[in-house]
Amino acid sequence: MIPIVAASVFLLLAAGVYLLLQKSWLRVVIGLGLIAHAVHLILLSSGRPGGLAPVLLAGAGIEGVTDPLPQAFVLTAIVIAMAMTIYLFAAMAELARRGKRVDVEPVPDGNEEREAEKRQSDLEAKGRTES
Repeated sequence: MIPIVAASVFLLLAAGVYLLLQKSWLRVVIGLGLIAHAVHLILLSSGRPGGLAPVLLAGAGIEGVTDPLPQAFVLTAIVIAMAMTIYLFAAMAELARRGKRVDVEPVPDGNEEREAEKRQSDLEAKGRTES
């Protein structure tokens, strides 16, 4: 069972990192989701697989009982990852609705902004002289 979980975690992480390095925001969001699922599998595998259910019964001992804490952590992490994914999808939909690109763009430095402002002012000055 452990080799199957390890292979699944590896495949999810590999696919998630590959998608995270793409230029499309949609692929980046899906990559983050895959990485989150890989982390969920890691947390779940930290509990004792194949143990007894963590139910307290009168006179029963705690030998062989699965630790419920990783399960609670994973449940919380799933909710947080789903909320993050929904938020990012909503932000992408709003960008698309406004007509903006939904691709990952590099952050411009100060020189590019100044050059863009200069070009814009040159175009405006040229438009004034023509009219």
